[in-house]
Amino acid sequence: MTKACMHPLAAILFGVLLSAFAGAPAAAEEDCKNRGQLDTLYCDENGDLVADAPKDQSKWKDPSTLVFAYTPVEDPAVYANIFKPFTDYLAQCTGKRVVYYPVQSNAAEIEAMRSGRLHVAGFSTGPTGFAVNLAGAVPFAAKGTEKGPQGYHLISLVKADSPYQKLSDLKGKRVAHTSPSSNSGNLAPLALYPAEGLTPNEDYKPIMSGGHDKSALGVASGDYDMAGVASDVYDRMVTRGTLKGSDFRIIYTSPLFPTSSFAYAHDLKPELAKKIVDCFYAFRFPPEMTKEFNGDDRFFPITYKENWKVVREIAEKSGTPYNKTAYDAENKREAEAAAKKATEKAAQQAQPAPAQPKQ
Repeated sequence: MTKACMHPLAAILFGVLLSAFAGAPAAAEEDCKNRGQLDTLYCDENGDLVADAPKDQSKWKDPSTLVFAYTPVEDPAVYANIFKPFTDYLAQCTGKRVVYYPVQSNAAEIEAMRSGRLHVAGFSTGPTGFAVNLAGAVPFAAKGTEKGPQGYHLISLVKADSPYQKLSDLKGKRVAHTSPSSNSGNLAPLALYPAEGLTPNEDYKPIMSGGHDKSALGVASGDYDMAGVASDVYDRMVTRGTLKGSDFRIIYTSPLFPTSSFAYAHDLKPELAKKIVDCFYAFRFPPEMTKEFNGDDRFFPITYKENWKVVREIAEKSGTPYNKTAYDAENKREAEAAAKKATEKAAQQAQPAPAQPKQ
């Protein structure tokens, strides 16, 4: 699928999501002593905040092919190659075929796991909460080193030669957020910027860029006066040569957040889920993966309950708790923004080419 045809599908995707979430069978609401914030399809009787394996063993899945995806924080095609050493290893380790699924949006990734089409995935920090509560994702690992999982910061970028020195200087300016469900790209700015003298939706109208890479590139090109992005994405782009660090100034840095989580679908056969987890923990990144992920060389054990506590707090403070109502609202806004961009792009492409001067 080309980028040119992705955006018009956003509204269709949203409709699919709504129908999928609305159509949950009542039979799935099995007797459950504790569900917490999980959707009615899932149960959490051990209190770890993630979905338990189904009580009915006939619902356990043991697919011959494992589908793996990584969060679409940047161009999905880039990560299909970067993760190939790992997906090859996972296939050898589990004895199953493994395919990489290049998801185009956080919503598409979450829906793919909820519908059973995605078995193992890396989710961005913010969408992890929606994946847990609405798709039955069970986070178990994050990229890290022998010292533990690495984190990242929300950093606020401006051009190096811009006049802006602090967040409050951006009132009334063009400020980019990434996508509605992103932690550092949207939820953290909503929660943290006001204390710095800049209140989103009051002092400026957030412009959804569609990704951390797009936000940073937009600042470089002058499309945005400032953008809040994930520091690890920014660092990777500088390391890769996509950006020049000297072109930017960082005017705000947040506290540390956990980076993307890796999760399996709750309804995998428990023996298979354990095997996948063991394979992740045993794998060591080859040099090219370590370089790409800023020195991370392994998947380090984490739990959603402990490691994502600060992220859940940010979501609550920003008025975007990880529930279906918030998810539907955010995805509706995301779909509307994507449809608007697609319409504008189509209008630009429909304009006749300027006449060539006669020779």
